[in-house]
This record gives sequence, structure tokens and C-alpha cells, in this order.
Amino acid sequence: MKTISFAPTGPQASNVILGLMRIAELPDKDIRALYDSARDAGINTFDHADIYGPERHACEERFGQAVELTAAERESIVIQSKVGIRSGYFDFSHEHIVRTVDESLAALRTDYLDLLLLHRPDTLVEPEEVAAAFDALHAAGKVVNFGVSNHTPGQIELLKTAVRQPLVANQVQLSITHCPLIASGVAANMAGLDQSVSRDNGLLDYSRLKGMTLQAWSPFQKGFFDGVFIGDLDNYRELNAVLDELAAKYDVTPTGIAVAWITRHPAHMQVVLGTTNPGRVAESAAGSDIPLTREEWYRLFRAAGHTLP
Repeated sequence: MKTISFAPTGPQASNVILGLMRIAELPDKDIRALYDSARDAGINTFDHADIYGPERHACEERFGQAVELTAAERESIVIQSKVGIRSGYFDFSHEHIVRTVDESLAALRTDYLDLLLLHRPDTLVEPEEVAAAFDALHAAGKVVNFGVSNHTPGQIELLKTAVRQPLVANQVQLSITHCPLIASGVAANMAGLDQSVSRDNGLLDYSRLKGMTLQAWSPFQKGFFDGVFIGDLDNYRELNAVLDELAAKYDVTPTGIAVAWITRHPAHMQVVLGTTNPGRVAESAAGSDIPLTREEWYRLFRAAGHTLP
């Protein structure tokens, strides 16, 4: 399992993350089995958000109840959560950020988050309020590292006019079939080609230049929750053929190859899983450090329907 570092101290974060947005209705034994499968596969990073579940903090609370981390186990893993989405609006106010983190810590039964992400851009953001919240949380030892989710370079730079802590990560949607942040750069300056339109203002290059880690959510989705491309022969027959071929070569499943396509990129991205199936966790983790060649990576890219000028 490849790892990355968010800070000079603390555990290295696995480049495959287990997302826990679907565990609210699972019994304790199934949550523990899911957690154990991740740890057995080398995954030590776990993704939450205050809004995951039928009510706020529901999934965080179920995780805290079911896993019951010892002090030693807590120190060996990375727990991240997200804040900012409310019912019908986004909220990066000082009060909401600080209160939500306190609620998340209580639900998770931990004293600190290794990483806090601002979930969706709040166009009414006051960077000074975010900075004050981050300063208070960091000084109290409640949050170690900070980042964003679904933000553009300009939105990040706006936050940095006041925020003093490094913004170390940005969680964005990315899969082989949904990769405008990669595909637009490959076909740059191609008039009349939809793929060449930048929809994120150069986020990939910005992230590499600034040393921000991109975390890929929905790594198997065709589009925005449109279903998975793995096994979809009606729409992605060629892609699945290449996935199957490479899976046989590297002795993994097509799921592992889909993960490897993301982790192979030199931007050192992380992949956020959304499954509650322990077997699928293991299949995904197997793709963490598969050394796809350039030719193989581009074969998958073209097979997914993207243009290579």
C-alpha cells in the first residue's frame, strides 16, 4: 500500500481511503468487519462527513460505537471529516465550523481529526471567519491538518488570503470515465472539442504545483452517481475489455485496475472508496501500487472514450 504524508509527524496516510457514508444502517459486526478488512488490506485512512447518514453525524456515530478504537489504534490511523453543507445552503461561518467539529469528535469518540475538509465551496465565505475557526481548532488540538473538497484554484487562493495553516488536500470527483480535470489538459486548445474545456481552472496542475493531494471520490462511477462503468458492456465495452486484460496481467480484479489508473498518476492521488463490501475493499486496495505503464494508462484513457489528439 502506497502512502502519503500530510504532516512531518503522525501516521502516513494510505493512498486508498475507506469512505463511510453508507454505514448508518449496518449492525456493529458489519461495520467492524468492514473496518478490519480495510486494515488487513493496508488501508489506514477513513473518510467521514457530518452530513453522512439519515441525520447529521449518523455515520460518524455508528463508526464510533462499532469500532471502539483503543488509544494505540487511534494513533495508527487517519480520520478525516468534512463540514459546510447544511439543509439547502452551504455554511463556512466560524460558528458552524467549530460547532460541527465538536459534534463530529463526540460522535466519532475521538479527541481530534487528522484532517478537516471544507465540503463544498460556500460562495458567501468570509476567509477571515474560516481562518479564525481553523486557528481555534488547531490551537485546541482538535484538528491537525486542513483542506477542502470540490474547490477550484481560485477558491483555494481566496481562503489562503486569511488561513494560515497549509491546505493539504482537495477531495474531488474522479474516475476513468469522469476525469475532466485530467482530460481537458490532454486535449488543451482544441477548438470545438468539449473535452478541451477546463471546468476547474487547471486544478490538476495547480495541485501539483502547490503540493496539495487530490482525493478521488466516486472512482468507479460513470458520471455523477450514474452507476458504475465496471461491467457495463452496453456503454463501456472497450474499456471493460482493457480492464479485464490488465486485471489478468496483474492478477487483480478490474476494480483494482480502476484504482491503479488513478494512483498511477504522478500527482500522488488518493482514492476514496464508498463500498460496504469487505471483499470489494480488498479488491480496490490491491490496485494501490500497481505499476501501470504509460501505454497501459493511456489505453484505459482512450478506451473510456476520451480523445488523444
